[in-house]
Amino acid sequence: MTAPVTVRVPAKVNVQLAVGGLRPDGFHDLANVFLAVGLYDEVTVAPAEELRITCSGPDAAQVPLDRTNLAARAALALAERHGRDANVHIHIAKDIPVAGGMAGGSADGAGALVACDALWGTGASREELLEICAELGSDVPFSLVGGAALGRGRGELLTPLDVGGTFHWVFAVADGGLSTPAVYAECDRLREASGTGASAADVPEPEASETLLDALRAGDAAALAAAVANDLQAAAVSLRPSLAATLAAGTDAGALAALVSGSGPTTAFLVAGEAEAEKVADALRASGTCRAVRVTSGPAAGATVLTAPEGP
Repeated sequence: MTAPVTVRVPAKVNVQLAVGGLRPDGFHDLANVFLAVGLYDEVTVAPAEELRITCSGPDAAQVPLDRTNLAARAALALAERHGRDANVHIHIAKDIPVAGGMAGGSADGAGALVACDALWGTGASREELLEICAELGSDVPFSLVGGAALGRGRGELLTPLDVGGTFHWVFAVADGGLSTPAVYAECDRLREASGTGASAADVPEPEASETLLDALRAGDAAALAAAVANDLQAAAVSLRPSLAATLAAGTDAGALAALVSGSGPTTAFLVAGEAEAEKVADALRASGTCRAVRVTSGPAAGATVLTAPEGP
């Protein structure tokens, strides 16, 4: 019997998310600066008579257990490329907030892909794995790579970035999720309402901030705090006005920067160090503006095999 394979995959925060105008294909060009952080899902795959998914951990009840799950889609995509059946049991041990703008579903897709590759011995190249990731979704390639990277296109075209130190974060998890397509649609609506227009012809090409990239390279939290930006934040707050109170609570407690993570509704607070992180976390817990609070740091490694089949 082939031993199960377990892969650990990190959450992410977007320290910059610059969103271009609406393209004719319905997508937006992005300049998306990803930073992987130390909140993880663990994806375990084992041989089975048919493809099935189980999930445990916080918010597990919100995770789809059918073939819409990115982990299932990853297994099916790799199996199809290599002419085999995707007969595996995929178990997701969930610790990344669900529908929280931290790429938890994308992480599970990347984790299942790496785990199935190891279980089946398909020997897929890094390029092939990244190609499948890009087919699965815009954030999935970064979940594979980890660390820090600039995402172009829909976010799937990655350039690794140097990070010169550890950045400390506090995350406030909101009640319920936000639909990523709904947040992008609201961003377009707000742009139209402001008179700037929302199409790719109306909105400048998104670009990464050189100041922000310099701050990452230097490991300078204060400089990074001054440069973080999320073009989807106004849309997320428009759809979920209560996020404004969460952002204010973290800022009032001394966070260097406060922003919505990706499409939300998780909010992210950059702090100077571990002691400051605990102070901000305590204030957020006491504020009554969020469901849960998590403290961690980044950068974190991408998809990592923790257990693998033994060799012959």
